[in-house]
Amino acid sequence: MSEQRITFVGGGNMARSLIGALVRGGTPATAITVAEPNAELRTALARDFGVAVHDHARAAVEGAGVLVLAVKPQVLKDVCAEIAPTVAAARPLVISIAAGIRIGQLAAWLGTGVPIVRSMPNTPALIGAGATGMIANDDANAEQRAQAQAILGAAGTTVWIEREELMDTVTALSGSGPAYFFLLVEALEDAAVAQGMPRATARALATQTCFGAGRMLVEDGEPPTVLRERVTSPGGTTAAALEAFASGNLRALVADAIAAATTRGRDLSERYS
Repeated sequence: MSEQRITFVGGGNMARSLIGALVRGGTPATAITVAEPNAELRTALARDFGVAVHDHARAAVEGAGVLVLAVKPQVLKDVCAEIAPTVAAARPLVISIAAGIRIGQLAAWLGTGVPIVRSMPNTPALIGAGATGMIANDDANAEQRAQAQAILGAAGTTVWIEREELMDTVTALSGSGPAYFFLLVEALEDAAVAQGMPRATARALATQTCFGAGRMLVEDGEPPTVLRERVTSPGGTTAAALEAFASGNLRALVADAIAAATTRGRDLSERYS
């Protein structure tokens, strides 16, 4: 990781989380450069991590071996137009974390033969607990794929996706997924308050329950079905709650939500093309 300079084009929250994770993991700050037009963000990145900062992307990408495109999808085409001559000449590894932007679009904007890894991280990467789906084009070799996995894996779990169309499902599942759990905790909190519990107590219990259940899912090794069955005694309180979820057709509602988010991801890709 220290042999090639890594340039982040965009210095927002997700870039900041990855930069912080890389530095904590041993990547020298001198090996990281950031292009960010916002002066306040540039100052904070330089102060907090000791990385070099630029206000324009073209200057930042010169000499970089890895580029992480961390800007919003709606501006990515213009950013690529600015850096395309440099990228086409040097062909660095390009990692995109922009939602909805396909590899083919990036290749059209940056030039043929550029190794590209498209990824979809999520906001828990900000605390080192992210989940990221990745797919690479044929121009990315095994070493470059390993580089991408090391960079993105510094902030959490990474998985490779076999077909690019499934990246829209990754966006719907894990990219947007934290909001689903936040909504569930909101609903649990409100339901307990409606039963007479103080809100602060309800929030503490609901959030810790979500945290504990998540840790069990990660650390126990059993599938969620087994963990659910372990806490569901026949005729007990958990069974009564799960029966209420079933009568409301929770599984179908979740399937509809994932389908809607997947469709929206495809729509965004078309819009930004």
